Amino acid sequence: MTQRDSKTMQPEKQRAHGKDSAVSEAIGFIIIFGIIIAGIGLVTLYGYPMLVQQQSSSNEQIMEKNMIVLQNDLKSIAYKTVPYTETSLNVGGGALTVYNMTYNNATQSNFTISSRNYNPSTNIGIPSPVYVTTGDLRYESTSEQTGLSLENGAVVKRMLAESGSSMLATPRWYYDSQTNTAVIYLIGFITPSTDIMSQEGVGTVKMDLVLTNYTQYQVGGPTDSNDALFVKYLPSNDANYSAAWGNYFMGTLNMVPYSYDGNPGEYEWLGPDAPQQIPASGVTVVIYQYEVAIDEI
Repeated sequence: MTQRDSKTMQPEKQRAHGKDSAVSEAIGFIIIFGIIIAGIGLVTLYGYPMLVQQQSSSNEQIMEKNMIVLQNDLKSIAYKTVPYTETSLNVGGGALTVYNMTYNNATQSNFTISSRNYNPSTNIGIPSPVYVTTGDLRYESTSEQTGLSLENGAVVKRMLAESGSSMLATPRWYYDSQTNTAVIYLIGFITPSTDIMSQEGVGTVKMDLVLTNYTQYQVGGPTDSNDALFVKYLPSNDANYSAAWGNYFMGTLNMVPYSYDGNPGEYEWLGPDAPQQIPASGVTVVIYQYEVAIDEI
C-alpha cells in the first residue's frame, strides 16, 4: 500500500468512528429517557395514591378535631349560657352540612323518653313520651367513605358503606345515685330557613341559643314499684349511628335493650329489668331541651 492510500483511509476511519459515537449517544439518551419515564410511571402508580390517601386521612383527622371544637361550642351555649359562639374552620375532602330539626321529621334521627306507667292522680310518671327530632351537623368525605356528625351533643363517626358506627365524644347524660336523679339533655339544631345549609373549604360556624325548656318528672315510688324509665333512639335514614348510641347507652349508662313497643333502638335505663333499679322513693327525671340556631356555616 502506498503512502497516499494510507492517508486516504484515515479520514474514512475517523468518519466511521464518529458515526459509532453518535449511535452510542442516541442509545444512551433513549435508555436514560426510558428510566425517567419508568420512574414517573412508578411514582404515578404507587406514590400518588399514597399521597392522596395521606391527604384524605389528614382531612378526616382535622374534621374530627373540628367536630370536637364545635361540640365544645355547643356545650358552652347549652350548659354555660354563653349567648353566641363563632368558630372558623377549614372543611377539606368533603362537605359540612346542617340538617335542622324540621328538615324532614320522617327521616331525621329522634329521641324519645318515656316511663312505663303514669298515674294522673299522683302525677307519678311521664304523662306522654317526650319526643325530639334533633337533626345533626354532618361531615361526609366521599374519598375516605366516612361520615362524622355532631348529633344531640355527641360526636359520632361511621363508614358510609357499612352499618357500624362509634362515638368519639359523649353527650352529657348521667344518673346520680346519691340524689336518685337522672339528667337528660336533648339538643336540636335550627337554621334560618327550612332547607339544609352546606359548606366546603374555609368558613365560619355561628351558633346561638334560641330556646331552653326544663321539665322534671317523678318516676316510680311507693305507689308504683314496677315503673321504669325508657330511652329510644331512631337513626336518620341517611346517617345511622345506632351502634354508637347503643354502645353509649349500654356501656356508659348501664341500660339494657328493651322493646316496649316492638321496635328496635329501645332501652330500659332504670327499672326492674335494668342493672340500676328505681329506689323505693322513686327517681327524679330531669329533661333539658335546647334549640340551637346555626346562623351561618
